Amino acid sequence: MTWEIDYLALAPELVIVVTLLVVLALDLFLTRPNKYWTATAAVAGTALAAIPLVILAVEGENVSMFEGSYVVDEFALVLKGLFVVSAYLVLLLSHHYIESERFYQGEYYFLLLASVLGSLVMASARDLIILFIGLELTTGPLFLLAGWRKGDAKSNEASVKYFILGVLSTAILLWGMSMLYGLTGEITFAGLATATAGLADEPAMIVAVLFVIVGFAFKISAAPFHFWAPDTYEGAPTPVTAYLSVNSKAAGFVAFLLVMYLALPELSEIWAPALWILAAASMTLGNLSALRQSNIVRLLAYSSIAQAGFMLVPFAAAAVAGTNIEEGFSATVIYLVIYALMNVGAFATVIAGANRTATGDIDGWAGLGKIDARLGVLIGIFFFSLAGIPPLAGWFAKFAMFRAVILAGGTATVVLAVIAAVNAVIALYYYARVIKAVWLDDAPAEVPARAETPPSVSLRLALLISAALTIVIGFFPAIATFVGDASRIIAAGG
Repeated sequence: MTWEIDYLALAPELVIVVTLLVVLALDLFLTRPNKYWTATAAVAGTALAAIPLVILAVEGENVSMFEGSYVVDEFALVLKGLFVVSAYLVLLLSHHYIESERFYQGEYYFLLLASVLGSLVMASARDLIILFIGLELTTGPLFLLAGWRKGDAKSNEASVKYFILGVLSTAILLWGMSMLYGLTGEITFAGLATATAGLADEPAMIVAVLFVIVGFAFKISAAPFHFWAPDTYEGAPTPVTAYLSVNSKAAGFVAFLLVMYLALPELSEIWAPALWILAAASMTLGNLSALRQSNIVRLLAYSSIAQAGFMLVPFAAAAVAGTNIEEGFSATVIYLVIYALMNVGAFATVIAGANRTATGDIDGWAGLGKIDARLGVLIGIFFFSLAGIPPLAGWFAKFAMFRAVILAGGTATVVLAVIAAVNAVIALYYYARVIKAVWLDDAPAEVPARAETPPSVSLRLALLISAALTIVIGFFPAIATFVGDASRIIAAGG
């Protein structure tokens, strides 16, 4: 193996590592009143990590290291950009929130940055070992972050439930990966793609692939492996929930996509029907469960499950039809990127709305738009975008999804498209219910005293950036089309 290293290609990861060390040092040596500098260092370091990404994108050269096991190409850069931007927004959400709740700041930012590092590694991983290391580095710190409210029983329950089911899913995934290696003697995606040709009828190979699918389905909270998500989302601190629903889910999807399309394309007759079922079940169970929710965070938790189903639709449709694989892959990545941007904005409004009303219940947000028109407009932007209403970014995600399904053709894909269309209408209903409460319902006679607390500067900045991206992409979907073009490079094996 050649160990030649391109340090510019690794610069985003190296910047995050240095930021980790700086945050750790500041936490060790600063007194408690001055520990807010750990947040400043985390935000600044994450912003700096974007600089080498821009330089690499301008240069446009693909870099392959460790005999193809670690690749920095256009696809990896797009996803790393997504991870860095969404992490930056989550850190902005965390800044005032963590200080106000008197949490341990240094440890919080250290763990969150460690998870970001894992997601960056996953975007470039091209073998099972690096992929697994990146995945566990992404999810491992979140077991602790989910229970960061140490005196809250719900937060403790969220952490324990997430840890137990997370470890179980890791064991299943690792078992499947080890079987793949045992059956083929390969760990690189390129090697697996060649070695698995003609093995689709082998019982052991079928079990291995299904184990890998189940392991990833837990990570992305796809039904019926979603049952940890609602309680974990509700019990975790809201910025952590935002990170779970955006970066963590996106990282899981990236791993899922890479393994299925690059490592196991010859076994699509095994995994394609399974993905079809996961997509249909996630959309339906997630949306029907969201209809019954009265708490905003739980509603967004079930929405996240349903959105995972929508993201799987083009992925599954193309695989089942056996055509337009690149189009399906591209549509899934486009949906993933747009979802991440608008969902982190939705959670930012949850924090701002809870600060304004002292509650996270939908009924408690009645008349919020009349009390704070700017916040009401932002809630409308993000929730209508999640529903796919033009001209917000969510419409193009839905368009790309249905376009990929139509191009794939076939009876199974038409059925999946019908299921997706029905679920899109259901989703519109419960998203609109939140907006109705904010703008059309009467405000309570007495507003809690906490309602006078103004949003922090960092929270305002996160809302501004998220809203701007959601609106701009909605009007100029060519930005998202670039993401799709980058995805086709890897989908074609390039």
